[in-house]
Amino acid sequence: MNVSQLRTFLAVVDHGSFSEAARMLGISQPAATMQIQALEADISATLLDRGYRKVALTEAGHALLPHARKVLAEIEDARESIEAVSETVSGRLTVAASTTPGQYLLPRLLGGFLRQYPEVGVTLRVYDSADVVAHVETGEADLGMCGAEVHGARVLYEQLGSDDLGLICPTDHPLAAGHPASFTQLTNEPFIVREIGSGTRMAAEDVIRRSGVDPAELDVVMELGTNEAIVSAVEGGMGLGIVSTQVAQKAIELGTVAEVKGAGFPVRRPLFLVLPRRTLTRAGLALADHLRGEL
Repeated sequence: MNVSQLRTFLAVVDHGSFSEAARMLGISQPAATMQIQALEADISATLLDRGYRKVALTEAGHALLPHARKVLAEIEDARESIEAVSETVSGRLTVAASTTPGQYLLPRLLGGFLRQYPEVGVTLRVYDSADVVAHVETGEADLGMCGAEVHGARVLYEQLGSDDLGLICPTDHPLAAGHPASFTQLTNEPFIVREIGSGTRMAAEDVIRRSGVDPAELDVVMELGTNEAIVSAVEGGMGLGIVSTQVAQKAIELGTVAEVKGAGFPVRRPLFLVLPRRTLTRAGLALADHLRGEL
């Protein structure tokens, strides 16, 4: 029995499948399966019932579970104690970020951080804002950055910087030449929007509500998973889109989409550093301080 086997066992239990556990651990599914098989062989007991859709604990698995959690928690405590007395900032961090900070902001900022702390490794994963918060809350990410607060989550939010959301349309649309006085003039237009849980969508819906329009009244013709996909759909003439101006800037400069001024846009939204309520490692504290200094 070793730490890697216990870590894989907990990941499978927590995520309910070998494939999802392997993805979160950054290993292949066969490797995760071999880890569990080796653990079961070592203790001469079957720990997991492999169902068609979901993995369930056996009686032996239930017995092992609290001990496995305790062992890994004590190892993490030991690691943090060692780091606390060490002058070297080292270790590995997982950072969860929503699309705009994850693709346009953090890669540049992380470069400077890693040059300053070469013994730290960073994994950056991009999710929608709701998933960013969830990953920090559960401990699957050490910290995160997103464009909206998810109320009720057991995390801490700290505003760091901001981002502008703009309204874009196809270049042959009448709005490309005229400015709407209010958003109420746009309720019959087709819209392409981000998926539920996206910070961009949350912020856009807040702007729409403040203009006196219920977002449910919009003619949403498509929901897409990235701002880039929305820009492409607008380029294809499918409707209007609300995206980060950082994402749309290149298309606006190339003349493949037009920015619509008015109706409350562009609008500035805050970006948030998402921190866990538990104590950060020295590496996590160093990264949070680096981001504060840069933003």
